Amino acid sequence: MRRSKLALFTLVASLGLATPAAADLPVGEQAPAFTTRAALAGKEMGFSLAAALRRGPVVLYFYPKAFTSGCTLEANAFAEAMPEFRKEGASVIGMSNDDIETLKRFSKEECRDAFPVGVAGEELISAYDVALGSSGLASRTSYVIAPDGRIALVHSDSDYRAHVSKTLQAVRAISK
Repeated sequence: MRRSKLALFTLVASLGLATPAAADLPVGEQAPAFTTRAALAGKEMGFSLAAALRRGPVVLYFYPKAFTSGCTLEANAFAEAMPEFRKEGASVIGMSNDDIETLKRFSKEECRDAFPVGVAGEELISAYDVALGSSGLASRTSYVIAPDGRIALVHSDSDYRAHVSKTLQAVRAISK
């Protein structure tokens, strides 16, 4: 009996370690300010969260790696929804730790010139608490940040499919 309890404990503990921990920033907290290199329509640009917030809410979505299947599908979905985000006065930026040359291509080919993608270094990934284990990659986490800089929504899910609808719903709630 003792051995089976130990085996069960070991199994449960190992499953817990294998699952990525979601320790996102809480809703209502001030979003960490940042500037970064980004790409839009294949061209490099600078991105400042503070400047973007002066124009309206910001959807800040982190994704693990450009040109992988889920990240490509997510970028395509955000690109398709950009007219709806713009109608609400919101801007969208995707963030990964890819280099700027990769992001230039990704912004043109997969984001369809509709929104920028930025470089998320270790410091930014840490500030937003989106590290995917010790891989150096970001988890698939979307934040909606209200114009006052406070986090209005956090959605963390490795399945890309609900990120666009949930962030758009939160942006619409802010815009009312």
